[in-house]
Amino acid sequence: MGGYELVRSDDAVAGGGATGPDLESGAGASKAAPPPSPSTAARQPRLVSLDVFRGITVLLMIIVDDAGGFVPALNHSPWDGLTIADFVMPFFLFIVGVALTLAYKRVPDKLEATKKAVLRALKLFCLGLVLQGGFFHGVHSLSFGVDLAKIRLMGILQRIAIAYLLAAICEIWLKGDDDVDSGLDLVRRYRYQLFVGLVLSFMYTILLYGIYVPDWEYQISGPGSIEKSFSVKCGVTGDTGPACNAVGMVDRTVLGIDHLYRRPVYARTKECSINYPENGPLPPDAPSWCQAPFDPEGLLSSVMAIVTCLIGLQFGHIIVHFEKHRGRIINWLIPSFSMLAVALLMDFVGMRMNKPLYTISYTLATAGAAGLLFAGIYTLVDVYGFRRPTITMEWMGKHALMIYVLVACNILPMFIRGFYWRDPNNSLLKFIGVGV
Repeated sequence: MGGYELVRSDDAVAGGGATGPDLESGAGASKAAPPPSPSTAARQPRLVSLDVFRGITVLLMIIVDDAGGFVPALNHSPWDGLTIADFVMPFFLFIVGVALTLAYKRVPDKLEATKKAVLRALKLFCLGLVLQGGFFHGVHSLSFGVDLAKIRLMGILQRIAIAYLLAAICEIWLKGDDDVDSGLDLVRRYRYQLFVGLVLSFMYTILLYGIYVPDWEYQISGPGSIEKSFSVKCGVTGDTGPACNAVGMVDRTVLGIDHLYRRPVYARTKECSINYPENGPLPPDAPSWCQAPFDPEGLLSSVMAIVTCLIGLQFGHIIVHFEKHRGRIINWLIPSFSMLAVALLMDFVGMRMNKPLYTISYTLATAGAAGLLFAGIYTLVDVYGFRRPTITMEWMGKHALMIYVLVACNILPMFIRGFYWRDPNNSLLKFIGVGV
């Protein structure tokens, strides 16, 4: 599980032209304006509600990581369906999209801004490889290192890096110059970004339901390092179950099965666990695919993660172009409720909400929920000024990446465990009950 890079709302873009969001930027913000002076930039307020939203999501991430194994409702859904944990990733992607519109509100030099976006995405991707590629062996081990032949190539930060880069490029290059006085004007101004989102959704749907998935095999290490081989029978098209879906097939073909996540979420399904919906021993009649690697942050599923980020962009545009609080909130609520309604309808007709596959219904449901939550936080924090009760969440939101690296990736517990008294088990972690 995990965390997420977060483009903060006060990030400056290439060329020094963008600053933190002006909460009352208004429709006039869409017109060309000279970059503000440093003194003016320093006075511009942050969008506090975005920091609070990010902080709440960080807290939810930590709760899910620590309590998900004990409370099924806080763990990821084993396959179809949604739990609280399944909202964390799309919430962060949505926040990245909103923040990008504020960071790239003015872009004096598009090429320079693009270079910086590419560099930031590469840094984030590489950080993800180190943190989630298998280099660290967890709080139970003082060893580290990873076999490059089996390094996990995709992960949470890698997915966010990809979504961030594509959304940033769209925000830098695909903006019209139409004046914005209504929601329809907003659609017209950013029609090319919306078109990209529709193309990605269409491409994902065609691939998910149109790719033929043949039979496949995999090996796992048994007792004594003996390799055990398993064969999975498929030969189908359009299957969205754990064994024969196109998402897994694309990852096995492009990335290689040795580079996928080795603790798949479907190991907690009724078919694969006696302790369903928790992890447990395999049932006697468990299907052959139960122990197969599957990456919940794979390539094809990341296509819809990009769409979530693009949806966040559109919500951020409302901040930039609408001056009044009421106009912003109304223009957030309408698409949020609409996405939720469409998602429920799609789920009802069989296009199930599924986080590992990142289905379209899942994308719309989580983006709609993110929009509603963001509108609520904005109303409480930025409209009515409820700052003191949310100060902790605001701080966590400003330091989200640091918290993720130190806490969610267990870097801090592993560092503490590195100092022990005579025996590695005699560390401070033993006394506080962490990792031992």
